[in-house]
Amino acid sequence: MRDPALDVICIGRSSVDLYGGQVGGRLEDMSGFSKYIGGSPTNISVGCARLGLKSALITRVGDEHMGRFICETLDGEGVETSHVITDPARLTALVILGIRDSAQFPLIFYRENCADMAISKADIDPDFIASAKAVLVTGTHFSTDLVAGASFAAMRMAREAGRKVAFDIDYRPNLWALGGHADGESRFAESARVTAHLQTVLPHCDLIVGTEEEWHIAGGTTDTIAALQAARGLTGATLVCKRGPLGCVVFEGNIDGWDSGFASPVREIEVFNVLGAGDGFMAGFLSGWLRGEPAAKCALYANICGALAVSRHGCAPSYPSQTELRHMIDTGSEEFALRKDRRLEQIHWATTRRRRHERLLAFAFDHRSQFVEMAAANGKTEADIDRFKLIALQAVTETAASHDGVGLLVDDRLGRSALHAASDHDIWIGRPIEQSGVFPMAFEEGPDLGSRLAEWPVTHCVKLLAPIRADDPAELTAYNEREIVRLADACRRTGHEFLFEIISGNNGKAAAPDQILSLMQRYYDLGVAPDWWKLEPLKTAEAWTQAVNTIEENDPHTRGIVVLGLDAPEVELSASFEVASRFSLVKGFAVGRTIFGDAARAWMKGTLSDEDAVAQMAERFRRLCDLWDAARAEARRNAA
Repeated sequence: MRDPALDVICIGRSSVDLYGGQVGGRLEDMSGFSKYIGGSPTNISVGCARLGLKSALITRVGDEHMGRFICETLDGEGVETSHVITDPARLTALVILGIRDSAQFPLIFYRENCADMAISKADIDPDFIASAKAVLVTGTHFSTDLVAGASFAAMRMAREAGRKVAFDIDYRPNLWALGGHADGESRFAESARVTAHLQTVLPHCDLIVGTEEEWHIAGGTTDTIAALQAARGLTGATLVCKRGPLGCVVFEGNIDGWDSGFASPVREIEVFNVLGAGDGFMAGFLSGWLRGEPAAKCALYANICGALAVSRHGCAPSYPSQTELRHMIDTGSEEFALRKDRRLEQIHWATTRRRRHERLLAFAFDHRSQFVEMAAANGKTEADIDRFKLIALQAVTETAASHDGVGLLVDDRLGRSALHAASDHDIWIGRPIEQSGVFPMAFEEGPDLGSRLAEWPVTHCVKLLAPIRADDPAELTAYNEREIVRLADACRRTGHEFLFEIISGNNGKAAAPDQILSLMQRYYDLGVAPDWWKLEPLKTAEAWTQAVNTIEENDPHTRGIVVLGLDAPEVELSASFEVASRFSLVKGFAVGRTIFGDAARAWMKGTLSDEDAVAQMAERFRRLCDLWDAARAEARRNAA
């Protein structure tokens, strides 16, 4: 038998969670919500993928925006989605919830005739099931005949193929019609019917995980040990009981009491949000169990993943990467509130960003003061500038058709039409936040950064051009540092990537490399870890080595560096590419006036048509892309 291509296939619920942004109040009083994927098996599939497992999901979503959001998110997380079925007749399930306190979480399930409850036996492919080491089924998908039939079919196919079956009891009483719509928070209600049903599942499992309340429903008694004993009478599976702040206990043999199992305690931490902790726990346990690790290791991974989940907002977004898990094992955290550990949170952010960028070749036309000057000299208006930037966008999209990794930088003030239209294309979008031509630096969005950034699409990268020098006066330095730290913190809170561009030269001359390096290290010391650096072209390999070393020593998971153009002639850019391309951390360039300068001036004068402007800019952009690719290829040949 061939080795399975997948580690685990998760089957069942898939929804969109609308998480109240205000903590400590009633759901009635929530005024803003964050949108995450949800549903126990969906969460687990993401948690497993982040921990390096090859996971897949079998579910249904609606043929609408929420369904597409789930699929795009799963794809970005690395979850196999070939068996996520788009259902044209039903809507994607929704959950609206809030955080009242560490224990209360008002929750409403919107699951009337929803897509994920339409999974049937016909959706379960035996060859696909056999392609994984294990299948994971969850309790809710035994609550109706249709989804129960699908789950039982998957379990049977897995066992016939010699694969394992894991079961997350995942008991939600009101999804078994044991409570009203307002009872989504309820975790336990006695039901002989549900107990009898779940006990038909237990004999077919190799791993079963549940909270004490979930074991109560599975075992038919509120005495937890007696409930576990009842389950042991039906199955030889590994049984795991989650005990909240007490950690967990793993039972692999007979159960005579708590001492019969392996107890894995956890240290006391702040509980910010209990929702989703169990799914994170399950992913952590599976990451060890599917690799054949002993119970102690499985429980350790599970407890850490659960602890991180209860420390953060949201379910799937809170789950750790493999790197983050290893950091917690090796280093831990001294913080009671784990979400306040800046080093840990930076690792989490940097290792769970979804999109990968092996290269970034960006056409920058976010300039404002330069365009205003050109327009004024030729009797043009801001509306004309907006129209020209739409033309520049067309040059970008034409180039993207033949080159990978293409992106753009465009502003919201003079390039709003292009900015909005760019979202229709699968390209990287950077957006400036600084006021153009203003000194000292000021933000175009005003002082209330958090609220204003919350209005930006999360896919937009925040770009800051900062005119700062190592020898600035102390008062100016303090101002710049305060504002840049504030911006970096705001980006983390809103989930936007941050591109930091330092312009440190004087009178058109580039700064000395040691000055740039000093500034970079200073901002790392202040806790600013940009996702991207946009740096002036460094002339020597030694200078690039020092820049790369500075970044990797402080943030080994950074996106990378792009080289800025400074309106340099193409021949000078080509020379700078030859040096920069030797370093894998340099992902490409962000060049503007070298591409659009001549076209913009001629178009503003009326001597160049729209079509010719597109053609000229696209040709120059493509030529720079080709120069970069040639330089990178040559660097790789020389390194081989």
